Amino acid sequence: MRWPRWATLGTFLLVLAMLAGSGWLLLTYPVGQNTVRNFVALGSVGTAIAMLALIISRKASGNLVGPLLAWIGAIVVFLGGRALYYAVAAAEEGLPLDSRVVAFLNESGWWLLIAVALVLLHFPDGQLPSKRWQPVRILMLVLGFTQQALGAFATLPLAVRVLSEIAFGLMILLILAAGSSLVVRFRRSTGREWAQLKWLALAGLAAVVYPFVCLTEILVTGETGQVSTVFGIVTLIALPASVAVAMLRHDLYDVDRVIADTVTYAIVMVVLLGTYAVTALTLGLFLGKGSATAAAAATAVCAVALAPLRARLQRVVDRGLYPPRRAALLAIEDLQRRIHTEQAQPEELEKSLRTALRDPALRVGLLVPGAAGFVDAEGRPVGTSNGVPVMLGGVQIGLLVGESGPAVLKAVATSAASLVEVSRLRAELAGALREVEASRTRLVQAGDQERRRLERDLHDGAQQRLVSLGMAMRLAQRHLDDGTVDVNGLLDQGVAELATAIAELRQIAHGLRPTSLDDGLHAALTAITQTLPIPVRLHIGPGDLPDELATTAYFVAAEAVTNAAKYSQATSIAVRVAQSAGDVRIQVEDDGCGGATPRPGSGLSGLADRVAAVGGSLSMTSPAGRGTTIEAVLPCGS
Repeated sequence: MRWPRWATLGTFLLVLAMLAGSGWLLLTYPVGQNTVRNFVALGSVGTAIAMLALIISRKASGNLVGPLLAWIGAIVVFLGGRALYYAVAAAEEGLPLDSRVVAFLNESGWWLLIAVALVLLHFPDGQLPSKRWQPVRILMLVLGFTQQALGAFATLPLAVRVLSEIAFGLMILLILAAGSSLVVRFRRSTGREWAQLKWLALAGLAAVVYPFVCLTEILVTGETGQVSTVFGIVTLIALPASVAVAMLRHDLYDVDRVIADTVTYAIVMVVLLGTYAVTALTLGLFLGKGSATAAAAATAVCAVALAPLRARLQRVVDRGLYPPRRAALLAIEDLQRRIHTEQAQPEELEKSLRTALRDPALRVGLLVPGAAGFVDAEGRPVGTSNGVPVMLGGVQIGLLVGESGPAVLKAVATSAASLVEVSRLRAELAGALREVEASRTRLVQAGDQERRRLERDLHDGAQQRLVSLGMAMRLAQRHLDDGTVDVNGLLDQGVAELATAIAELRQIAHGLRPTSLDDGLHAALTAITQTLPIPVRLHIGPGDLPDELATTAYFVAAEAVTNAAKYSQATSIAVRVAQSAGDVRIQVEDDGCGGATPRPGSGLSGLADRVAAVGGSLSMTSPAGRGTTIEAVLPCGS
């Protein structure tokens, strides 16, 4: 069932109307300070709850929890206004106050309990846990109207009174059943809903701590006072506040950490109270009742015991009430043990953390060189929204993304850093091996294509000319003495064919290794750049390169310069070749349009394979509108 937003708005307007009516009573009739104080407290709390309901209804439109929370706020304001009206009517004549109406309205408190029970029954998605809970909701409403109606009668027959008591007991059972529905939800919940239910459990902790706060104030001051009152108000608004945080910002803080800290400090308070009472009582027997020395000594004992007691209790409570962090750490330890015994792989970290944290949305992102952003162990991209970085040695190596909350993920990230680093290195190595395999395949394919091209060029060019030359020479030989053939013409034709074949063979050889490299890399590149319509600046370092490196450098520069001239719309190109003790760097830079991307099977792809074959690396930077830079690094020891 989806409830319109106006249902919550209408209830909030009803709250404002009740506040206006009560304000009129306060301004018109004299009222005691206690009555005013009680109304102001209840009115403020009820209005705050109704405002929270408005915010929830706006963020979670159609969710029944918003209208129910507004109902709670309205009832709280109504109860405060009812008490105010009773006080004014008792002191002033003329205001109607019928005893039957009073008896009827005195049963209105039931609706506060029913509203709270319905919130528990529908939290957090606004739906019942299952259809089997439908009778609980209907029966609560029926019993609520029944109790309200029976309250109007001063005397009831015995049978009706018995039914009223049965209805009372059944109502209590139904309210407890509504609370137990949270246990059902919690057992089958994961991720967001799991965290939301824990925020609601925090409100229950406030109710448990409240009696101990009252006891503390009684022991210290002799009576309950402002501290107990303030904490009572906090307890009253704990439920709607927890509901609001759970539905609006469930990841605002680590709820398990809040619950564990609350329980820890509650236990510490109880233990310190007991220590204070026993110490003060024992010393009072010797120093006299009410002795300042006894009180100071008891306080000192509590102060000395506070720090070690809190630290030890924190560890004990964390083991029981802070399960996500502990479960994740245990999962990491178990995975490391299984890796050492060769029963698991580091890449299983994501699966182990998902199971331990009950977070199916958890992702482990790896920062692998060459990948566009973060990827998982299988190479799939991982989003960075609300991610927690995994750091090792001050350097980010990965990312954790999930619904478990930033506090838990930060703790897990610290402990899982070594496994993330191993997974990252293995992914990097696997990627490098895949690239080597792909490069090897491309080199084999390129070699086959080159051999086919050479075979075709030789067959269609130089081979045909040499065959034709041989036939001409044989013809001249046969007719050398009879004078029937122009031998001189045949010889001239043969010489021309031979020259053409030599030129074609030289052209083919130039594709394998340019003869211009015999005069050095600078001369070879100059021969290329002189034929281009774009000015090219050459910066070639001194010293000769090994023939293999010079050939590779030549082809890198030639391909990059040719591409820049054809496609980049550049006005100038710069070629730099620098040699150091360990490597040779070839850089070709243009001022063109940029935005270039290497494509499989392109010339740059073939260059990358050629560079990789001598143990080097090829990189390209080409931001749109800012030109293109291609750089090859070749090891000198190759």
